[in-house]
Amino acid sequence: MNEIDGYISTFPAEVQDKLRTIRALIKEEVPEATERFSYQMPTFYLNGNLVHFAAFKKHIGFYPTPSGIEAFEEELKVYKNAKGSVQFPLDQPLPLELIRKMVRYRVAENSQKR
Repeated sequence: MNEIDGYISTFPAEVQDKLRTIRALIKEEVPEATERFSYQMPTFYLNGNLVHFAAFKKHIGFYPTPSGIEAFEEELKVYKNAKGSVQFPLDQPLPLELIRKMVRYRVAENSQKR
């Protein structure tokens, strides 16, 4: 078991499912990214930090950096968000296609860092 598996295992089953779903989606989109534990959160890394995610009492926090939030400002209006983060409520389905688009955006952005 690695750090991220250990982190996920500390949450109730329904939260674990959401965290695993996000993790699997990111791995599917960016198989070459490496997993790390950064800022006390599961993090995917590719030419720098790509995205972070974490579970909280009432939401899943997703952190695609400020540019990732700005790029999807219209679609994110229905969620509480801040400069570099968005909150997906635990009592709602995850917006998987939106997460997928944000991950793709961040991959393209970080690819320019090479």
